Formats: sequence, C-alpha cells, structure tokens
Amino acid sequence: MTQALILMGSISDEETVRPCAELLEKLGIGFSIAVSSAHRTPERTEALVREAERNGCRVFICAAGMAAHLAGAVAARTIRPVIGIPITASSLGGLDAVLSTLMMPPGFPVATLALDKAGARNAAWLAAQILALDDDSLASRLMEERAAMARGVEEASRRLTGNP
Repeated sequence: MTQALILMGSISDEETVRPCAELLEKLGIGFSIAVSSAHRTPERTEALVREAERNGCRVFICAAGMAAHLAGAVAARTIRPVIGIPITASSLGGLDAVLSTLMMPPGFPVATLALDKAGARNAAWLAAQILALDDDSLASRLMEERAAMARGVEEASRRLTGNP
C-alpha cells in the first residue's frame, strides 16, 4: 500500500531525495515517487495528488529548489500532511527554496525541513512519525531505529576514548 508520495520538482533532485526513499523503504513504508513541477506541469501535480489519495496516500513529501512552490501547490490540493524539502539550486544557497516552502498562507501548512539530504532524511522520519500514530508496528520500528542510533553514538565514543 502506498502510504506516502514523494514528488520532486526536477529529476535533478533525485540524488538529494534518495535518502528519504531509502529510509522509508528501510522502515517498511510503502511509497511512490514522481517528478512534477508546480509551474511547468500544474495539471500533472494535481492529478498525481488525486491519484495518490485514491490509492491510500496519507502523507506527501515534496522536494523543490529555487521558487520551490511544489509543496504549496500540493498543500492547496489536499488536507493530508505535506512535508517540504527545500533544495539548494540557485546562487542564493537554498534560502529562496527555504522561504518559498516555509511561507505558506494560513490554512495551507507545509512542514518545512532542512535543506537537501538532511531535510530528505528528516522528511522520512517525520512521515514515519505521522503514520505511526495509527500503526503500532511502525511505532515500534521507529523506537528500535532510535535505540540503534543511540547505541551507535555510545560505540563511537567507546572507540574514540576507550571508555564506556
């Protein structure tokens, strides 16, 4: 079952968004991925949102750079959660994408995360947390992953210092 739809504004965003898809896959979350532009293909964007909703999509993840209106275009077409990943794609260092994704009018929120791959990873985490509200098995997997991260930090410290 497709629980999440990842939309990218351009195929050039694929490498940046890949960590999101990898983590969703690792967590066992069904997702689909597509390229659509808020400006160049607005009808396609709308059709993808409608189709995803019909197929059970519960959360949308949108990655775009520069004007970065993709997440807002999706938020205008659904009441389901929309998570935005701003992508560095201009001489403004991503600030344009952050502000475009962040500054939404009341009633059309987009959960805006960090730039680039860090934002992509956290988009998967946030989507998983939203989905885990109704899925105890997923909630357990999230807790296991966090515990593994904590063990990794402790192990790194032991290797560095030789102390527990």
